[in-house]
Amino acid sequence: MRSPPGRAGDGPAPPPATGRRPVIDYRPAAAVGAPNLFCPGIHNAYTVSAVEKWETSLAEAGELRPAIVESILDAHDERGARAIEAVAEERVKQYRDFTVVVGHTEEYVVEGDSCDCADATYNLDDDDPDQLCWHAIAVRIATHVDAVDHHDMWYSEVREFL
Repeated sequence: MRSPPGRAGDGPAPPPATGRRPVIDYRPAAAVGAPNLFCPGIHNAYTVSAVEKWETSLAEAGELRPAIVESILDAHDERGARAIEAVAEERVKQYRDFTVVVGHTEEYVVEGDSCDCADATYNLDDDDPDQLCWHAIAVRIATHVDAVDHHDMWYSEVREFL
């Protein structure tokens, strides 16, 4: 008979709930960290991107703290700095149909991690989750610190007047 949860003999604790599925790594134990105790010879590796690290910290804090700003800048350099500046200047706008980041010369439509800017189109690798343009970074930051400026109108209609 098994002992009550949390007592000796209960076996290893399950991994923390992260909302992500574990990546199963079939390399030998010498090549990877801890073995999977449920399947000897197979190892679990939870891959967390730099974006997920700062985004998780930001979601927990609800505000831009110095350590989080440093993480954003470490992950994104100048793009991160421009994103933080845009959020501070309240340039992230949410319309009924799109989220828009107001640049100094244009407005950029951001949907998920996709942006219509030239940087996202030509310079970034779509397959790398850490490569985001500053507009997409700004949307993520603004969302977590409740700094998105909401407009109850369609951007497609507003765009006609610009």
